[in-house]
Amino acid sequence: MEEHVLLLGPPGAGKGTQSKRLAEEFGLEHVTTGDALRSNKQMDISEMDTEYDTPGAYMDAGELVPDAVVNKIVEEALSTAGGYVLDGYPRNIEQAEVLSSITELDVAILLSVDEQELVDRLTGRRVCSECGTSYHVEFEPPAEEGVCGECGGTLTQRDDDTEETVRDRLRVYHENTEPVVEHYRQEGTLVTVDGETTPDDVFDSIVDVIGSS
Repeated sequence: MEEHVLLLGPPGAGKGTQSKRLAEEFGLEHVTTGDALRSNKQMDISEMDTEYDTPGAYMDAGELVPDAVVNKIVEEALSTAGGYVLDGYPRNIEQAEVLSSITELDVAILLSVDEQELVDRLTGRRVCSECGTSYHVEFEPPAEEGVCGECGGTLTQRDDDTEETVRDRLRVYHENTEPVVEHYRQEGTLVTVDGETTPDDVFDSIVDVIGSS
């Protein structure tokens, strides 16, 4: 399979889970901005006239990597991929326009999930302070409340999983990324999948969409 697939959706919609599964089952390259940035931290970007000479310098300073740098890294990742599933890029309309100039998508799939469901999913996450294993108080609880089943460490709620922070992340998504969704809808590339069913059912729906694209 050499399809070019983009998964869209708000935080908590399940893009990462579904992208990883698609990549594993169909031999697609799983391209995420986070992984691409980490893999190219030492890329020489001195010719781009940016504040720092490598993406890693921005990351180490706790600063956002400029769009121009992210675009270059994604282009590099896609240049060596046959089929791929994109997750987490593009985040704004400018990145979407760049993506159109470097590759051609077969389909853009939007995972649709109600906002309150997203809040419930994200605020219920608990992470082991020792080994990093993730749980969910409702969907995937540990055998013993507050205790990691892998290493016995203490489970905690990350700062970015509080309701206030989650709602702020959703606000940013609505402001920046919903125009991207509309862009692909107008382009005729967008297909919406119900992201509130079971992960297996969501995956089957995505596979059906790709098969008919």
